[in-house]
Amino acid sequence: MDKALFELGLERRKATLGDAYVENNLAKADDFNRPFQEAMTEWCWGFGWGDDTLDAKTRSLMNLTMIAALGKMHEWELHLRGAINNGVSVAEIRASIHAISIYCGVPQGVECFRIARQVLEEQELL
Repeated sequence: MDKALFELGLERRKATLGDAYVENNLAKADDFNRPFQEAMTEWCWGFGWGDDTLDAKTRSLMNLTMIAALGKMHEWELHLRGAINNGVSVAEIRASIHAISIYCGVPQGVECFRIARQVLEEQELL
């Protein structure tokens, strides 16, 4: 493991998903899934999110569209919360869901709007 890349990944992961969420996931890691948690933190968050060519807001919008295309809605909700943390506005979330609806299908857009409404209302942004 590249310790510096892991530490950068840990910083970026916490900045997007929140300290409590990340620390809880790492604390719950066991011998079975700890290697995955460490590799994901190093590779996805350190190597991927650690590259400053794209800012966190742009990366969050990209993730929302890609995760929606995969239909991984639990992850989509998690990354929606992260996108809000990274400064993505309600209008930008709506526009990204419009693109998701066009390229992934209306039913997927309906599901994204359903989840987005719940999260945005919970955070008192609607």
